[in-house]
Amino acid sequence: AIRMERHSKSAIKIAEYLEKHPKISWVRYPGLKSFPNYELGQKQHKAPGGMITFELKGGYDAGEKLMNSVKLCALAVSLGGVETLIQHPACMTHSSMDKKLREEAGITDGLVRLSVGIENVDDLISDLDQALEKV
Repeated sequence: AIRMERHSKSAIKIAEYLEKHPKISWVRYPGLKSFPNYELGQKQHKAPGGMITFELKGGYDAGEKLMNSVKLCALAVSLGGVETLIQHPACMTHSSMDKKLREEAGITDGLVRLSVGIENVDDLISDLDQALEKV
């Protein structure tokens, strides 16, 4: 319970940061009021968790640059753990998939998935900020 509370507290801060960033088109996180099912989530869950999905402006190249620029976030796929993980499906897990099929599945060139760990949230935001500057 303590770990999930930490994930959620950090994730909401990161999601709010990303939502305001000019290089981000949109952010999906159940703890944001802009999330389509925010009200339902508030009723059903004690905490929104640590999974954030966002869309980078600049597509594939922007995603690849972000992956090459993060320092604290590990490039890996997982549903959650103590370490923050970041994934750009278009150049990682779904790179061999036909672009048209990938996009039909909702996996766009700029889609990024972030699994927030329990590291210091200010350090994570600083890492994302320096990486986004290079995008």
